[in-house]
Amino acid sequence: MPKQPKVNGNALPYVESLEPRPLNSIWLIVIHCTELPDLNTAREYGEQILYPDSGTGNSGHFYIERYGRIEQWVPIDRVAHHVKNFNKNSIGIELDNAGRYPEWFNSNNQFMKEPYTPEQLDSLLALLNSLTEQLPSLSSISGHSVLDTALVRATDDSSKMVPRKQDPGPMFPWKKILEKTSLKWFEPEK
Repeated sequence: MPKQPKVNGNALPYVESLEPRPLNSIWLIVIHCTELPDLNTAREYGEQILYPDSGTGNSGHFYIERYGRIEQWVPIDRVAHHVKNFNKNSIGIELDNAGRYPEWFNSNNQFMKEPYTPEQLDSLLALLNSLTEQLPSLSSISGHSVLDTALVRATDDSSKMVPRKQDPGPMFPWKKILEKTSLKWFEPEK
């Protein structure tokens, strides 16, 4: 039996305003990275109200710090706003990682350089295996950049376009993760 991860509750203030959903509607895990310097900064972003009609903002369900600690900001029976067009049927897992921070859209800063820690990856695998045991409908996994391929104008040169999302990025070990979980790779048809 896989090791059950310790998950620390840290619900966002607006979770009760997020849309409820049946657990059997969840079939996809989306891996993200925060692209921020630390989890405290990610929390500040997560608490911002971006959707005044519902009083909610952008967030994932789970956040994994660099040293492996897992926090749950949104219950899995609620729809979190973490990836366009796939929120209703997915769980968002955010890995604490600087990514392209602070110049996300600078055309000269499109390389994600920070590796994921072994502790993060161990916690992620434990969480993935726990979620697949809890949710029989959970079958697939993908990355944020695979599901959101939008381009935006570069902040340093408006004649250039850069990806809006690149997470979890090239340092994320997809092969290792896919080998150690029953989840299958998902990529939308183009």
